[in-house]
Amino acid sequence: MKTTLRYYGISPWEIEVLYGFLNSHFTIIQDEIEPDDEKFVSFLDMEIPLQFNEAFFQWFDFKRWEKIKAVFKEMKRRRGSGNALKIRINFLGKPKIVFTIDIEDRQWFDNALEKIDFVLELLPYHLDPKKIPSNISEIIYKFDSDSIRWRLNTASSENKKYTFRGDIWKEII
Repeated sequence: MKTTLRYYGISPWEIEVLYGFLNSHFTIIQDEIEPDDEKFVSFLDMEIPLQFNEAFFQWFDFKRWEKIKAVFKEMKRRRGSGNALKIRINFLGKPKIVFTIDIEDRQWFDNALEKIDFVLELLPYHLDPKKIPSNISEIIYKFDSDSIRWRLNTASSENKKYTFRGDIWKEII
């Protein structure tokens, strides 16, 4: 199985540490890209070729996942406050689940990382076919610092995009 690390503004040391935690389970493809978002000094897009579920954490080992989160926290600490770091974690199941962490405050950034695991409990509710638009291929979560939790943000199908507001999905036109 292959995992991809696409990044800019990430030190060789940080990539090497992540590589060390991932290479026992994945073949790693590293892709250093040109900066494409002027708001962020550093960006990391990590693609995990598996479904976001309890089985992933058991297979990957929860302790190893905790170490990866610790690396992300250290990356944020080294860059300070502000929009210095943006991380996207993509779980390539059906649907693809994406977590985008681009919080300025370090404490909220760390809190967002810690709470990714809690989304597992909500996933059956969030992915209930009666509640989501049909044929969704991707769901993006964003961390809401006001309510201190991950919230559904957008969903995409082959030719439609939706936003989640309140308790309903609305098509973006």
